[in-house]
Amino acid sequence: MYSELETIIGQAWEDRSLLEQKQVREAIERVVALVDRGELRTAEPVDADAGEWRVNEWVKKAIILYFPIRPMRKMEAGELEWYDKMELKHGYEELGVRAVPHAVARYGAYIAPGAILMPSYVNIGAYVDTGTMVDTWATVGSCAQIGRHVHLSGGVGIGGVLEPVQAAPVIIEDNCFIGSRSIVVEGAHVCREAVLGSNTVITGSTHIIDVTGPEPVTYKGYVPARSVVVPGSYRKQFPAGEYSVSCALIIGRRKESTDKKTSLNDALRDFGVSI
Repeated sequence: MYSELETIIGQAWEDRSLLEQKQVREAIERVVALVDRGELRTAEPVDADAGEWRVNEWVKKAIILYFPIRPMRKMEAGELEWYDKMELKHGYEELGVRAVPHAVARYGAYIAPGAILMPSYVNIGAYVDTGTMVDTWATVGSCAQIGRHVHLSGGVGIGGVLEPVQAAPVIIEDNCFIGSRSIVVEGAHVCREAVLGSNTVITGSTHIIDVTGPEPVTYKGYVPARSVVVPGSYRKQFPAGEYSVSCALIIGRRKESTDKKTSLNDALRDFGVSI
């Protein structure tokens, strides 16, 4: 369907002098417009039940190529002033999105109808699905994929990634609850209905240790579906001695009967943990 656009983007990626051509610039602008409307994504689910996703490298390339073809300009709002290349997203009423002052989303980020943006920031290439709340001072990085009915609590940091183009972005699947001040970066994947307790840090190399069975099971960069996760630590030997290293602990599974909109405290109460 988009094979011609993909071909043009691929050629421009290999030869940046082609960015001077009108046809190439129009192709890049069209791709970003499609991403802005949610018709194209930088990553998309292939098998939702299995948690399998595909990175659309050529779409990420188009977003990267969009930067050099944009002119710098001054932007003003009353006494406030900025100097940047990117337009901001507009038309929230028509989009069916509630955007509270001072919510900011860049053009090229898709915000679905029914989403709520508290004073927060959503970067280009990101996808925020319907019913999701991006709470106060939360950030959604470039190309991050946020599912339906997700709650990104206050101060949550969802990392962005544009390069390398083959790298998977951060993925937060449907009905997840990400507790206040948690950080999810480096292409980490949080599967559906998972709950992260406040201040949980998930990176591509973080040890995510399932402690619910007789023996620990360790994941990296991946939180299984319906996991209830809290910050933890484990002991590691270094040349200078033994020290505690931060990790994340899976302490249980969210019950199928639990209301997906339950509070974080309710989700943790079953496991005798208070965060």
